[in-house]
Amino acid sequence: MDTLVRVMCVEDDPDIRDIALMALEDVGGLTVKICESGEQALREVGEFAPQMFLLDVMMPGMDGPSTLRELKSQGYISASIAVAFMTAKVHPEEVARYKEVGATGVIAKPFDPMTLADDVRAIWKTFHG
Repeated sequence: MDTLVRVMCVEDDPDIRDIALMALEDVGGLTVKICESGEQALREVGEFAPQMFLLDVMMPGMDGPSTLRELKSQGYISASIAVAFMTAKVHPEEVARYKEVGATGVIAKPFDPMTLADDVRAIWKTFHG
C-alpha cells in the first residue's frame, strides 16, 4: 500500500479552507492543494495528481457530488484514488447516498483540526485495505 502524501481539498468556505490546510499540512504532514470550487479542482487536478480528494458537499456552482462525477468522467478518479465528502449532513441515509456516488468515506463538519489528518488517513487505509 502506498503512503498517503497528496490530498486535494475542495471547499468554498475560506475559513474552513484555512483550517483544513493547517490541519492537514502543519499537523498532519501531508502535501495539500486547496481549491475553492469544483471548477478550480478540475483545472488543477492534472498538475497536482492527488492520491485523495476531500470534497465539500454543498458548494455554489458544482457541488461535491457533481465535482466527483466530472472528475470521474474526465478520468481523474482511478481505482487507487480515495474520495471523502466533508459535510454536516451525516445521517445514515445521507452517508449511504454519498457512498453510492463513489465516496470512500465521510468526514463530519465541524471537524477537529487536530485529528483531521488521522481521519483522512483512516479513510485512506480503509480504501486501500
